Amino acid sequence: MAEGFLDLEIRLADCGLGLVAGVDEAGRGPLAGPVVAAAVILDLRHAPEGIDDSKKLSEGARVRLFDAITRAAVAVGVGVVSAEVVDRANIVGATLEAMKAAVRSLGIVPDCVVVDGNNLPDLQVPTIALVQGDARCLSVAAASIVAKVTRDRIMREMDELYPRYAFARNKGYGTRDHLAALRRYGPSKIHRFSFAPVSALIGAGGDR
Repeated sequence: MAEGFLDLEIRLADCGLGLVAGVDEAGRGPLAGPVVAAAVILDLRHAPEGIDDSKKLSEGARVRLFDAITRAAVAVGVGVVSAEVVDRANIVGATLEAMKAAVRSLGIVPDCVVVDGNNLPDLQVPTIALVQGDARCLSVAAASIVAKVTRDRIMREMDELYPRYAFARNKGYGTRDHLAALRRYGPSKIHRFSFAPVSALIGAGGDR
């Protein structure tokens, strides 16, 4: 466990805010698929070993920790917002909507919410924005793992519906092969039409 990873939770507990929900998202940058946010309330006495920023972990480690977190956490919530909502609300608005949905789906009301980044969802509990929170706060790091694994699983399901784009491999990000498929087939129903590489190809056909 990184040094200082629990400092914020300890300070909040000292203030009487023991149920801390860490919140993070996955999928702001891809050209296709949803934005997924997760909220995690850890039992800090029994937090799984190895939790870290999901970007620093291998896929296998993320999956192992996802299972451990969902078994050991006090509560886990997930919010999924479609590409259509991204197009309508913009990526920041869609991300905040996903975060609100994740907190609502916890099933219990946290004493405090710590959100990765500098934009805060509109919640009815004290909320803290923490830049690089997934590298500084254990609860946020746990949420980053849950959000990433959940979204990756969704994109593997989307790969079965839209095999032309290799979503199981690229997860909707603008890889060379993905861009080549976009140029060849046009965008699918789960592409983000407001994102420039996709909007340039609207009208080119595809599985819409």
